[in-house]
Amino acid sequence: MRRILNALLACTLLALAACSGFAQAGTCAGMNTGQLSSLNGFVPFPSTSLWNTDISAAPVDPNSANIINFIGSTVTLHPDFGSGTFQRQSIGIPYQVVDTMSQAMVNVSLGLYASESDPGPMPIPSNALIEGYPKPGNGDRHVLVLDRSGCWLYELFHAAISKSGAWSADSSAIWDMTINEQRPYTWTSADAAGLPIFVGLVRYDEVAAGAINHAVRFTVPTTRQAFVLPATHWASSNTSTSAPPMGTRLRLKSSFDISGFSTANQVILTALKKYGMILADNGSGIFLSGAPDSHWNNTDLAHLKTLTGSDFEVVQMGTIYTSSNVPTGSNPVISSFTANATSVTKGTPVTLNWSTSGQLYNIISPTVGPVRGTSITIFPTATTTYTLYSTNQFGRTTKALTITVH
Repeated sequence: MRRILNALLACTLLALAACSGFAQAGTCAGMNTGQLSSLNGFVPFPSTSLWNTDISAAPVDPNSANIINFIGSTVTLHPDFGSGTFQRQSIGIPYQVVDTMSQAMVNVSLGLYASESDPGPMPIPSNALIEGYPKPGNGDRHVLVLDRSGCWLYELFHAAISKSGAWSADSSAIWDMTINEQRPYTWTSADAAGLPIFVGLVRYDEVAAGAINHAVRFTVPTTRQAFVLPATHWASSNTSTSAPPMGTRLRLKSSFDISGFSTANQVILTALKKYGMILADNGSGIFLSGAPDSHWNNTDLAHLKTLTGSDFEVVQMGTIYTSSNVPTGSNPVISSFTANATSVTKGTPVTLNWSTSGQLYNIISPTVGPVRGTSITIFPTATTTYTLYSTNQFGRTTKALTITVH
């Protein structure tokens, strides 16, 4: 009951439909809960997001030919998703949709990239699909969770769950799907480029509905020690100007004839013309990311391998950020972080209040998670120090507050 009350108190107008039990197609609240479920037309982030921008008429980058040659003009496109398994692993990056009205928030122990990660708690189910399931192995082991009630996206890199049910990860990121959020400049995310992973996946529910309305994630073996927006991080020591920076967007040439492909593949190819694909990680050459699904026809998807690097062009990138020109600015300001009572008996409701400016998003850890607004009611059962994490594109500011329980 207290978790439900907390969720209701945390609801914003943007999430009222979910909190009230209504589900309207095309909204966050309209997503189906479950593993690899349908989003029913919902597209994360606003239409102004670089992920959701129509770039079909955008200029070609002056360095396009050099970058395409560096990637490989004869390298073939590879759909890195499908049905069934390959070497006992599912093909693609899985996801799940939960509702925090019923899904418990859990802490996540952070490892290698903890300083650039978002702290928990997060609504990670105990049976969450890990990339590579049913035998995840030692790969990237991404875990992606969308919260339909709060409209948050939670992503983990190199995730694992212990026998006791405790989650850990080397990196984590929380994304507010209602705004144009970005990581702080030079910060990674659950992806090497500092990007959200889920929004760039090719999903079966989109293809079945007839349209992909966002750019698609892809990888190449070698990237440049640089990034372009929407990326915020590089993962390379290569400084060649022919190497693609993280965030580079390729577009399928408008002259490429897609009429001979299946209806499903035409949906994918149309998206590559309209929204393009965004470079997000070092990996195999022109591997296009998607979610596994039993409905994919692997034989049909294989026809996409007839495309090569020469069928694409680089969309004009704008500013290329290197170590010499990374933007700088002011971290968020936390003017106050207080409680209506700091010493209470067990189970007494306590209202946390905060005032921040310049932030993109706020998180309260532990037990609370990402928050909107300026207050939330909690029910502490033990003496706890709560920390407010306020983050923008330039960095993070924190402030702690202890509630004593007796």
